[in-house]
Amino acid sequence: MNYFIHESSYIDEGVTIGEGTKIWHFSHIQKGAVIGKNCSLGQNVNISNHVKIGNGVKIQNNVSVYEGVELEDYVFCGPSMVFTNDLTPRSKYPKGAAGYKRTLVKHGATIGANTTIVCGITIGRWAMIAAGAVVTKDVPDHALIFGVPGKQNGWVCECGKALKDGLTCMECGKAYFLCEGGLKEISE
Repeated sequence: MNYFIHESSYIDEGVTIGEGTKIWHFSHIQKGAVIGKNCSLGQNVNISNHVKIGNGVKIQNNVSVYEGVELEDYVFCGPSMVFTNDLTPRSKYPKGAAGYKRTLVKHGATIGANTTIVCGITIGRWAMIAAGAVVTKDVPDHALIFGVPGKQNGWVCECGKALKDGLTCMECGKAYFLCEGGLKEISE
């Protein structure tokens, strides 16, 4: 075994876990889930059936990643943030997996603590969602989102710093240009 699973966690049959991944206390990984290399899943994390998680993903305590959600490489999910997978849930009329809406969180995106992500959207590459936001619409690459409902309030660099004066990062020097879908690094 080239990964770590705390003895209090449950891993169902048919799960794939990448090398160097760590799964901490009281977590549950359900059948068909695929977790990449070098991930960290905190205490009380639930990964539902058939969820795909890329490499280098960090999921903090008390997060459930429901069926229909995909996390690309290097996504960060803050403590107690929430994903949904059904826009119109009813206890009496369950839809099952066929009724779940797909949510995609792209490479390097950060989702802050206590954020809610309403299903059926895409969060762009290197986007930054502030703590406590409620995200109901697609998020462009490098967008800074905060509030309820979540609204774009600027742009962020790949390094995580807000781009304040123009589209060049004062911290790391990366320069960007505006294109369809958000920002793109000039050197790309």
